[in-house]
Amino acid sequence: MWKQIIFYLCNATYFFTRTCAAPKLIMMKKSDRLIFVTNDDGYDAPGFAAAIEVARTFGRVVAVAPDTPQSGRSQAITIYDPLFLKHRCHDQGLDIYSLTGTPVDCVKFAFDHLIADERVDLVISGINHGSNSAINVLYSGTMGAAIEGSFYGCPSVGLSLLDHSRDADFTYAKEYGRQIISSILESEPCPLPLCLNVNVPAGADIKGVRVSRQCRGIWREDLFPHTDPNGRNYFWLTGSYTNYEPEAEDTDEWALSNGYVSVVPIQIDLTAYNNMAYLKKTLK
Repeated sequence: MWKQIIFYLCNATYFFTRTCAAPKLIMMKKSDRLIFVTNDDGYDAPGFAAAIEVARTFGRVVAVAPDTPQSGRSQAITIYDPLFLKHRCHDQGLDIYSLTGTPVDCVKFAFDHLIADERVDLVISGINHGSNSAINVLYSGTMGAAIEGSFYGCPSVGLSLLDHSRDADFTYAKEYGRQIISSILESEPCPLPLCLNVNVPAGADIKGVRVSRQCRGIWREDLFPHTDPNGRNYFWLTGSYTNYEPEAEDTDEWALSNGYVSVVPIQIDLTAYNNMAYLKKTLK
């Protein structure tokens, strides 16, 4: 099953990158690998610790995560404020840092400064507290970091668990994360860049893994007005997701709602090719 999944991914994940030619993923021994880990929930989030635990299965780990929670920051970068780095932990084969920036800042800081002279073999972003399926991939700081990591010519995996609670049980997210990552690192060389959006249902009743596509849908927001003690009006943003294709069985939303781990290969080319002919005809 895993060979079939990797075969599919290797033939379905071509997209633009900063290099002209797609490098090849090279199989290496664990002792030779360097794994980079980040997230968007902050360096002290339980999901970050779970991701580091997964990463240490495969090699030496350098981890940089935001100093404070940065959910919903997508691929935002810090331009007008300084960035402060703090070394949080040093252990055999492990260094953890926090950075006063966004998840993408963490990736850029690591690849362009902290470990700029080293080869990174894998990026893991997560494990996120909550789903990043469907349109959430556009808002997610977790996936923003994973996508950014793929720009540097190494496979990247965004891991998310469908449980927002801080005391969430990451047992099965770690288990499936290890299985998927192991298949990628130890299979036949796969064309790069490769970025996967992996979402894991909460609980133990998981039926397996489905390679899926991103479900079409949208968030509709509700803005609830309040007044603070100083008489100033403010709003809390909430909302609900509307699935535009609830009957489609090849989407990540269907996979998750039916007890499967969803694996979606992500690309960054946002060109609407179906509109090209119309616009060339219309915009003369």
